[in-house]
Amino acid sequence: MSSWSWKAGLAGIAIVGATAYAAAQHDHANTDGTVNRGDPGQQQMMQQNDMHAKMKMMHARHEMMREGKTADQPALAGQAAFGTVQEIVRLLEADPATDWSKVNISALREHLIDMDEVTMHAAAAERALDNGIEFTVTGEGRTLPAIKRMVPAHVHELGQLGWNAATEDLPNGVRLTVTSDDTRQVTKLKALGFIGIMVQGAHHQQHHLMMAKGEFSH
Repeated sequence: MSSWSWKAGLAGIAIVGATAYAAAQHDHANTDGTVNRGDPGQQQMMQQNDMHAKMKMMHARHEMMREGKTADQPALAGQAAFGTVQEIVRLLEADPATDWSKVNISALREHLIDMDEVTMHAAAAERALDNGIEFTVTGEGRTLPAIKRMVPAHVHELGQLGWNAATEDLPNGVRLTVTSDDTRQVTKLKALGFIGIMVQGAHHQQHHLMMAKGEFSH
């Protein structure tokens, strides 16, 4: 028996079983042997609810098909950087104003590699200050140039958030200092730590799109 016919058989059994169960719930025998079909108003309400559920299922299936998905296929890309590139490419394809002569997906890929290196492989030694915190961020190999590109570039964003931020270039990395005149913000800075401070702001996503369009680079 083929896989399709086996599944179809199970589906048929499930439908028949569900129908019989519904009938048993609403049809019962009277003492004189006749069958009571239940309240007509209740039956109509059940039919309306059933139709509503079917319409919702059809709508959900339509949305999945429109997005190129099916119920038996995974939705995740399987790798974060791959998924980010996929998302950006779809946005570019959906935008009729995209100038493909300027698009540079390779630059975005290099930046995503930098992000991975700084997030996963950079060492960040902390030193608490009275008004903030200082990080000595170091690394080797591919991690070192990633640190030198990403950390200084983030200073402007931190300033936009109201913090005082500055970097100092080191032979094996970068020293990042972030301070504030607000004692509550100082407490927050120390709680966030290096990577928590690096993810501050909502500029990353927009920068990714601008990089892909060839309009921005770190």
